[in-house]
Amino acid sequence: MRLYAVAFVVCWLNLNVSHAQSKGESGPPISSCRIEATNYKGWSAQQISNRWLKLIVVPQNGGRLMQVIFAGHPYFFVNPKYEGKYLPPDPSQWFNYGGDKLWLLPEGNDDEEHWVGNSDLIDDGPYVFRKISEGQKCEIELTGPADPQTGIQIRRTIHLDADSPRIRFHATMQNKSGHAVEWSMQSVSQYDTADHSAPARASHNFWTFTPANPASSYLNRYHVRFGPAENPAVSVRENGLFALHYVHFAAELWLDSTPGWLAVVDGDSQYAMVERFRYEKNEIYPGKASVIFWMNGPETRVNSDGEPSLTKGGDGSPYYLEAEINSPLVQLRPGESRDLDTEWFPTRSGREFHGVEDAGIVVRPLQVTRLRTGHIGLAGSFGVFFAGRLVVHLYDEHGASVGITPLMQVDPADLVVLDTELTPAAKTSRLSLHLEDANGLDCGSLQEVQVGEDPPTVESH
Repeated sequence: MRLYAVAFVVCWLNLNVSHAQSKGESGPPISSCRIEATNYKGWSAQQISNRWLKLIVVPQNGGRLMQVIFAGHPYFFVNPKYEGKYLPPDPSQWFNYGGDKLWLLPEGNDDEEHWVGNSDLIDDGPYVFRKISEGQKCEIELTGPADPQTGIQIRRTIHLDADSPRIRFHATMQNKSGHAVEWSMQSVSQYDTADHSAPARASHNFWTFTPANPASSYLNRYHVRFGPAENPAVSVRENGLFALHYVHFAAELWLDSTPGWLAVVDGDSQYAMVERFRYEKNEIYPGKASVIFWMNGPETRVNSDGEPSLTKGGDGSPYYLEAEINSPLVQLRPGESRDLDTEWFPTRSGREFHGVEDAGIVVRPLQVTRLRTGHIGLAGSFGVFFAGRLVVHLYDEHGASVGITPLMQVDPADLVVLDTELTPAAKTSRLSLHLEDANGLDCGSLQEVQVGEDPPTVESH
């Protein structure tokens, strides 16, 4: 009887706790992330998810991250021609499934120090999937087969926390051969550029950005690897940003960008993705490029008589753009390895883009005005990387802090539109807009401006 009484009390307590949680009486719900097997478009897949994100991984198809879905928005191109299919490696052709994968550089068929590509073990071999952790943080590992052609085996971990949409990648290439090899590892992401209001045509408001190198080794601060030398879709803005406006015409652009980020912005759906990496300034990159963009589309060809033509059909038909991040070119002795660490931040955007900061992207730059009432007016819009609250750090003309003022709660799934007034405690000549996460951790600045100055001149697209 005593045991039954104890069991009854425990059950009663559990029911009351569950009831209180369902009513929100016990405080905010406990965040968690999950890893589970799923079927994605006919593929046997694994899904990693939290309240913002679903990451779909297909281990068999080259260990691909096939799709990223943020707040219901899918980012990647998934080739309908190969949906749900697996085709064994075939060096004579390329099975472009879409999604995101890891490749090697330099590409080509000049010699054994160039990766021929196509659907070999690096691109299309079956990967072994392993769950590392789940709950407050989710992490999986994907291990590919050792490739006898390149001597390389690739291993990749994907990490997602419960309380953030940030995605962290740790990729390793290891020399499994008995001789020295030299390679660069490349993260290749195929973003969907179709106009989803009319999928038979390309989007007219899809952009990619990365900071151009002011001391670039390339003419015009970028290199046209493939496509027209003069391309109106490509520009370097006055603020130093390289901007690529997607058009359905094949082109490949190489950049020796050093700040360590690229941004993909869909102005129609108003979603963006920022990919971050660490630039190694004392190392050599393949062709000097740390970032590469490829626009898929018809290609220009010149026949033996010198007559140009435009290809149609084939792989030029799908609408997608590749954003590629390269590791340095490194020589590996047998058994040695090299890593590539990247972070992705999905967020909201608008029809403008003015740069990436620590805590998010600048959609409309912060405008600050000193009002006759003594108040300070703030206006601007941002996409944020973390959930939490915006605060303003205030400084006087000597750089001394005169206070911190909380503004508003924010979430990465929502575009932040700021239009408010502050009552500063003292003479304020400078302010900085920061984001603090749910734990009060300062995630960095969104923008810092002088009070009373005219807003800086910026370009928009």
